[in-house]
Amino acid sequence: DPRDPDLVYVAAMGHAFGPNATRGVFRSQDGGKTWKKVLFVDDSTGAIDLGVDPANPRILYAALWKAQRFPWGFAAGGGKSGLWKTSDGGETWTDISGSDGLPRRPLGRIGITVSPANPSRLWASVEAPDSGGGIFRSEDAGKTWERVNAEQKFMIRPWYFSSVTADPVDQNTVYVLNLATWRSIDGGKTFERLRVPHGDCHILWIDPLDPKRMVEGNDGGATVSFDAGETWSTVYNQPTAQFYHVITDDQFPYRIYGAQQDNSTVSIASRSDEGAITERDWWPVGGGESGYIAPQPGDPNVAFAGTYMGTLTRYDRRSGQTQDVSVWLNNYDGHAASDVPYRFQWTFPIVFSPHERNTLYTTAHQVFKTTDGGASWHAISPDLTVHDPATLGPSGGPITRDMTGTEWYATIFAFAESPVKAGVLWAGSDDGLVHVSRDGGTDASWQNVTPKDLGRFTRVSIIEPSHFDAGAAYLAANRYQQDDFQPYLFKTTDYGRSWTKITSGVPAGAYTRSIREDPVRRGLLFAGTETGIYYSLDDGAHWQSLQLNLPRASVRDMTIHGGDLIVATHGRAFWV
Repeated sequence: DPRDPDLVYVAAMGHAFGPNATRGVFRSQDGGKTWKKVLFVDDSTGAIDLGVDPANPRILYAALWKAQRFPWGFAAGGGKSGLWKTSDGGETWTDISGSDGLPRRPLGRIGITVSPANPSRLWASVEAPDSGGGIFRSEDAGKTWERVNAEQKFMIRPWYFSSVTADPVDQNTVYVLNLATWRSIDGGKTFERLRVPHGDCHILWIDPLDPKRMVEGNDGGATVSFDAGETWSTVYNQPTAQFYHVITDDQFPYRIYGAQQDNSTVSIASRSDEGAITERDWWPVGGGESGYIAPQPGDPNVAFAGTYMGTLTRYDRRSGQTQDVSVWLNNYDGHAASDVPYRFQWTFPIVFSPHERNTLYTTAHQVFKTTDGGASWHAISPDLTVHDPATLGPSGGPITRDMTGTEWYATIFAFAESPVKAGVLWAGSDDGLVHVSRDGGTDASWQNVTPKDLGRFTRVSIIEPSHFDAGAAYLAANRYQQDDFQPYLFKTTDYGRSWTKITSGVPAGAYTRSIREDPVRRGLLFAGTETGIYYSLDDGAHWQSLQLNLPRASVRDMTIHGGDLIVATHGRAFWV
């Protein structure tokens, strides 16, 4: 509330992966100490946006969106998705989705804003079927609407975002954010594209006292403009990288490698002779925003890196050349998992053998191996997933089909070879299976050794073979995609014939992403969770927090180099 800082409203989508009661609009009247749910339509429909009338803050507009993710897809729109209004601070609400001029249900994602220059003027970006969406404007506080722009770029919904923001001074100026940032100065009839530093634009704040000053949040980070969007600050000054995995090379001083969401791959020095590690100390190494990176043992100038849909590249820093060495080269963008010959995970493993420096493994729903730098590949396993047909179909709907490769399921998510004994290979799938081969991988040699307590559709996130015993291994798994936020850590000492759950001391809610064993001190383990990091001195029997000054962030992966523990967080970059 612009008049009362203790009165706050929150639009909540709730847990992404399941029906739950934490969806809707919430209100606090004591600065956030306590909250009351003031708008709730059902456990599958959350609130995605709010607009407040600055002249009368008791008038609010809420955009509701039915959206639920599954491990294998995303269903959004329809149901009770729509636009709601309150005139009494949230005590009562009216569904105004049927107002004249708006498209009829089913509706998808809606962005809503109120013009501070004219509070009777509303703007909405509306997703609707049959080309019925676009930019809509109301001149009477939502009673009637007019579609003012029906260009294709405003009908689409990129993934889960799209928003609209009114200028605080000029009622004819409005900004629309989707894949790009757009500005109209003629009431929405025409738009120009603003050149922000990064795409996938989510949210825009405009200073109500100086509309030339604005802050945008996009997939690259946060960026600031002081001239109404003509120029913007860089996004390369914030420790907000979203890493998936981390690895180091074998040079001195060593370099750290990782793929960061929406900001390419990176190789960065672990120390610098400049007194600080700066932008001069890092460079990209091919690949893309997701996946593993594998520096060539003995030659840190060469790195293999992945990205979505199975793309795998070989980068040579000496020549600057990037070569596509993917297992398969077809583009299946827009296709379901059932349509493709090989199902590659968004972050599919790329792992060098610790015994043969020219042996490189990668995985789809099978394990592949190359010994010639990716010039040729051959499969060394059958399908090691459940591959339930119900999980392999098209994703999205009922309005937008979301098939970007992130939804491909029934893939091998975790893979590793024992550092103790060559040919002992471990594979874990995103649909809940664990396999081991003890002879380097032949179809007949793979054994299903899934822990009995793992559960169907559990994602096996990391498998860590022991550095001391050939038959020992640890695994980290999670079930947050089943709305289960418990930690899952397991240990075996007999090649997977039996498993012990080792989670004592890791609290509920800290679901597990990774586990690593110290290669020198037997029994010293580290576990990365969604909320931080834990360590065990007794081989997993008991765990304690190792948070210290590490930000509260998702610890997706870790690696150990000498006496250093390197942590890859999803949102707060690398920490050592």
